[in-house]
Amino acid sequence: MSRALELARLAGSLGEVPVGAVIVVAGEIIAEGYNCRELRHSCIAHAEIMALSNACERLGRWRLSDARVYSTLEPCFMCAGALVQARIGHLVFAAHDPKFGAIESLYNLGNDKRLNHRFSYSSGMRAQESVALLKLFFVKRRKNKNISR
Repeated sequence: MSRALELARLAGSLGEVPVGAVIVVAGEIIAEGYNCRELRHSCIAHAEIMALSNACERLGRWRLSDARVYSTLEPCFMCAGALVQARIGHLVFAAHDPKFGAIESLYNLGNDKRLNHRFSYSSGMRAQESVALLKLFFVKRRKNKNISR
């Protein structure tokens, strides 16, 4: 989670929503990503998607059931769906996203006995630091919008 927080800080310094993600397999960091939607002019350049893409490329496979994903923020529906499609083994996220978080609904779906993939998740690891980064980012963003008016 420390590395994910570093990536989130990097994203924030670039003007992106400060979210970072790291993928670990067998105790080794395999891939990482951070939000870079504005930089890439891409609606899918979310931290988790970037990390998944990098992991699949590095490992030469798209199924990541042996992977543990660390993210500083609860994934949105798009990212959570990608994590399920990649068959990740476990997700650890720091802060819950009260507006767009999708893990509870996808976790319940993942536990449906008719499906062949299960995943687990845990949350709260270094949540205060993640929340503080996000709050600071949005305070600055609101301040900049008010100045430009």
